[in-house]
Amino acid sequence: MIQTIKFAEYEWFLWLNSFHTNIWDVVMFWVTYRFTWIPLYLYIIYFIFTELKTNTWRNLLFVIISVGLADRITSGFMKPYFQRFRPCHDPLIQNLVHVVGDCGGQYGFASSHAANCFALVSSMYILLNKYHSKRRILCLFLFFWAIFVSYSRIYVGVHFPTDLLVGGLVGAFIPLILFPLLNYINVKFYSTNS
Repeated sequence: MIQTIKFAEYEWFLWLNSFHTNIWDVVMFWVTYRFTWIPLYLYIIYFIFTELKTNTWRNLLFVIISVGLADRITSGFMKPYFQRFRPCHDPLIQNLVHVVGDCGGQYGFASSHAANCFALVSSMYILLNKYHSKRRILCLFLFFWAIFVSYSRIYVGVHFPTDLLVGGLVGAFIPLILFPLLNYINVKFYSTNS
């Protein structure tokens, strides 16, 4: 059963990885490159300070901790623990994988790119309450951006679909757990100091 699922994922990955053109190779290289999105991150910081005018430093810290935890859990714990080869390092299929750029570290489960992107989406969704006028536009943009960045990891040959799915779920759930915890700590702190 496990072998059947594993080979089905190989087939799914190889099919998704097979759609290549020279132009898309260049596009996906830049989509997946970690420093490409610095302007977006700077805009989000600007947005937090200009649109979410109360508790701005706490909100920014919440986003940073969410993304940092997502990265730490996937890179620092899951990859070394599960030791699942990236497609481009997997001996069974590495010769069939179209790799764009560098293959990266040996292990890929779960994807830090997906976890970080979806942690950002989830934390911003939580911060932008339902009455905020720009919530839908920004959150929809970030959601499709996260999917696009995640897909780019298959395109460049460094992650299986389940690496992305699990990474995305880890990233999405961390802010959902962290936000009530930070609110609880905040209430406790203010109640003891008042």
